[in-house]
Amino acid sequence: MSASPASPATPAAAPGRRERKKAATRQSLADAALRLFLERGYDNVTLKEIADEADVSTTTLLKHFPGKEALVFDEDADQEEALVSAVRDRPAGTSVPAALYAYISGGTWRKNADREGFAAFQHLIRATPPLADYAHRMWMRHESALAAAVAAAAGAPPTDPRSTALAHFALEARALAHRAEDPEEALRVAFELLEEGWGDR
Repeated sequence: MSASPASPATPAAAPGRRERKKAATRQSLADAALRLFLERGYDNVTLKEIADEADVSTTTLLKHFPGKEALVFDEDADQEEALVSAVRDRPAGTSVPAALYAYISGGTWRKNADREGFAAFQHLIRATPPLADYAHRMWMRHESALAAAVAAAAGAPPTDPRSTALAHFALEARALAHRAEDPEEALRVAFELLEEGWGDR
């Protein structure tokens, strides 16, 4: 009995109408929230006002976002994969700290800095303690995945303490830079220290 020919790969299906509508509603809510927060201040805007601005109910808003803070950080979902990819797919000869520095400073950092209104967005975060705390928690929650990627890159066990420490301090470096007078210099110095401490694995 001859073997059957391999079936061609099935292309990924395009998002259906329902998924597109959900994505559009989510984006509309995030845009409305940021617009109102920048105009009136975070504490002076309610969830109902955001929902009204986006022409949906508060119940619909809460189906998409668990609270006000989440509305500001709608792009966080892709961060973890990007961090892991920066380590996993780094060019040959590039150290793990150098790869993470390149991603944070040359990827999210400069790309976001070039966005219109990004300075106002950053000021909103710094001037609003609940947002600053939420941003830090959201960023640091990627520590476990990043530590595993660092350990794999070093050929170390998943629980390697050096890999966990590097992941932790690499993530904290961005938070430190955001609070500095010269963010880019603060980030450079932090990663210079990590590079020297990490050494050649």
